[in-house]
Amino acid sequence: MTTHEPASYDPASGDPVLTGIADTRDGGPKLGGERELLDSWLEEYRLTALLKVQDLTPAQLAERSCPPSTLSLLGVLRHLTEVEAYWLREVLHDLDVPDRYSTPERPDGDIEGAAGGTAAADVEAYREEVALARESAAAWTDLDAPVRGLRKGEQLNLRWILTHLIEEYARHLGHMDLLRERVDAATGY
Repeated sequence: MTTHEPASYDPASGDPVLTGIADTRDGGPKLGGERELLDSWLEEYRLTALLKVQDLTPAQLAERSCPPSTLSLLGVLRHLTEVEAYWLREVLHDLDVPDRYSTPERPDGDIEGAAGGTAAADVEAYREEVALARESAAAWTDLDAPVRGLRKGEQLNLRWILTHLIEEYARHLGHMDLLRERVDAATGY
């Protein structure tokens, strides 16, 4: 797997931000247990998100879909970064994890703030957050027990969180399919 380090990456270079991601998706275990299947689908979708942004330049990653939408591949990836942190660290373990891109004054900062100049750092931030979220989820083995945090004052369990994350990724990967096709006509699962 090859990436450019954010500190040394020149967004004006026109080089792809992320390359070398192998497509190892295989649909996961077909007869696995519940936790194994939930984890497998989430991993499959995380890899799909990286494959959707692979081989694109910073400008391509930040390209908006069509006015008035501010949606871009990079914006979706930034959003998924915040989603991972929120559900699998903040809610699951009741940790204080500040949003990386959004603020109360700018609740859609993850989407709206996407720009080519930060593309390499944003892709790396996604990868780092997924690693943290993966560790956090692995530390919680019970799908049924209420998690430590609350969502809008309500208790929920890890089964709900993982199911929601799979739904969230599925929805946003549909957006990424269309955005990627607009950028360079690439299509595919």
